[in-house]
Amino acid sequence: MPADAELPMMKKTDRTPKIRWLVLALTAASLCVGALAPVHVAEAQEQRYERRSILDFFLGRRYLDDGPQAPDAQQPRRQQQRKRPPAQKAVINTRTAPPVQEEPVVQKLGDAKKILIVGDFLASGLGDGLTAAFETSPGVVVEARGNVSSGLVRDDYYDWPGQLPKMIDELKPAMVVVMIGANDRQQMVTDTAKEKFRTDGWFAEYRRRVLSFGKEVTDRKIPLLWVGLPAFESDQMTADAVQMNQLYRNQVESIGGEFVDIWDGFVDENSNFIVTGSDVNGQQVRLRTSDGINLTQAGRRKLAFYVEKPARRILGTQASPDLVRLDESALPGLGLPTNPVEHTVPISLSDPNLDGGTELLGARPPPITLTKSPRDLLVEQGEMTPAPTGRVDDYRMPATKTPAEVSVK
Repeated sequence: MPADAELPMMKKTDRTPKIRWLVLALTAASLCVGALAPVHVAEAQEQRYERRSILDFFLGRRYLDDGPQAPDAQQPRRQQQRKRPPAQKAVINTRTAPPVQEEPVVQKLGDAKKILIVGDFLASGLGDGLTAAFETSPGVVVEARGNVSSGLVRDDYYDWPGQLPKMIDELKPAMVVVMIGANDRQQMVTDTAKEKFRTDGWFAEYRRRVLSFGKEVTDRKIPLLWVGLPAFESDQMTADAVQMNQLYRNQVESIGGEFVDIWDGFVDENSNFIVTGSDVNGQQVRLRTSDGINLTQAGRRKLAFYVEKPARRILGTQASPDLVRLDESALPGLGLPTNPVEHTVPISLSDPNLDGGTELLGARPPPITLTKSPRDLLVEQGEMTPAPTGRVDDYRMPATKTPAEVSVK
């Protein structure tokens, strides 16, 4: 064969290695790209392409997550996958919203009776509670004059026996409420010695001071309410409060005062101290603060609840919320005419025209009747007309029929 005839065969054989190297390069590139793709994406693509067949490829079927779909179903599916626009939030027009109506403040009367409250920090809380209790009573004014750190032991800090008469002369109260003693658990200095707390000498002097302090009120013929101490978180303070309450009760009742026992309102059924309990509406609320001594706002209102009842009993109708001002400014309109003479029509005594007659009653004697009425027969002679036959009061025996009448039937 000529040499030129072998050239085409040599060109074909030279192309084969190049094609092989090109295929190897593309395979390597695809492997690299597959390695760089995320694992979960690769697994999803692998599972999707496993479900496809050659027939589906040539028919042009498209695959989504739910499986094969027809080409015509692609557009509705895409519309379903579109995100819905977020719902618009309702806008409230605060300008047109009705304003919150506040309860009208009750105006106190000029002659309103005053309740004077004296004592320590517990008395100050009692003043807040009683103020809220009598807020709607126009005839009652609460005057709270408590001193937070005061008591009957340290008269050098605050002299209650000297200040109470001045307050009474200034305010002229209709009632005095005393709540004191929470600060008195300490040494007492007397004219002769220093008495330690809980000793017999201390209680003897303290009993004398309580009696003298109460007489400042009762000697003026003013009602006295002495409020007892509540339980405390400290067991020792609670035990001291029990002993002091007994002292207050004995001394106050001996001079005509009234002792208000609040103990059950701040303990459980076993007489143990509680932080949370029922308020005046029966709801469970926090009554005491974290220190186990002071009262919360709800506790103050509950404390006043025990004092409110005897206070209203002493004040009477003056403490009623329905009390109004009894003067010419509160009189109702009677609707009387300005000139009563013009609207008055006189009635003639000789011709009243009330019953169609022309004479007054008694001007002529009543007509005389010869027969007596059933009333006259019953009243005068005790006779009663026979009842109709068959009525319940018809006691006549039924007539018996003769044998002849029976045979006829």
